[in-house]
Amino acid sequence: MKTEARTEAGRVRVEMSAKRVRTYLGGECVADSVRPRLVWENPSYPAYYFPIEDVRVDLLVPTSTVTHSPSRGDAQHFTVKAGGKEAVDAAWRYPESAVQELRDLVRFQWEGMDAWFEEDEEVHTHPRDPYTRIDILATSRHVRVELDGVVLAESRNAHVLFETGLPARWYVPKVDIRMDLLEPTATVTHCPYKGQAEYWSARVGDRLVPDLAWSYRTTLPESQKIVGMVAFYNERVDLFIEGELQERPVTKFSRLFADSKKGDHR
Repeated sequence: MKTEARTEAGRVRVEMSAKRVRTYLGGECVADSVRPRLVWENPSYPAYYFPIEDVRVDLLVPTSTVTHSPSRGDAQHFTVKAGGKEAVDAAWRYPESAVQELRDLVRFQWEGMDAWFEEDEEVHTHPRDPYTRIDILATSRHVRVELDGVVLAESRNAHVLFETGLPARWYVPKVDIRMDLLEPTATVTHCPYKGQAEYWSARVGDRLVPDLAWSYRTTLPESQKIVGMVAFYNERVDLFIEGELQERPVTKFSRLFADSKKGDHR
């Protein structure tokens, strides 16, 4: 079931999920539902909302916090107390929302909970979007990555990762990379489809470009083909495929890099 409600601030997309979804705090199951809703608050991925009858409401303590969403209305917040732990203001409801379907649902802050499960598999970072697909294909095409005319990587044994809504990412074996030009950083990011990524900055001459490349030491099962391989942000390097320079994509990462451009020179 998929519904879309129009409010003064625009449309709110709500869809029934076929998955059993659970969330835990302090070892206790706070919500367990076979009919959770996916609500697209963020255009990049949805959030889970639970029918109130599938929530341990005895673990929710109302607070004085009220937050406003232009599309959903005023949210009443609750502190979740379970297993000797507290997650302050980590649950909320929209009892008078213009989106009628939201009125009897409870949303939990993802980071406030200890663990989330879709069926019996733990999910990290945020819910998986049912309309996002990842394909990882081995390629013999010649891949070359340059920064300021210096070759950082060159390979005919890359894997290309196609992810809905993002440019193709070219993952190169470390043996085909000038690792002497890369410096590890403390940056760590998480992806619900791939896992935890570690990052490197690239130093070319006196220029240091932060967090230019990343890799996954281990991955979730669907992304095992890229374990240990390294990808570079297409937005920041010159990428050549079969000798042809690729146009740099314009993405949310392009904007982030533009905002921090002064930090590229250290």
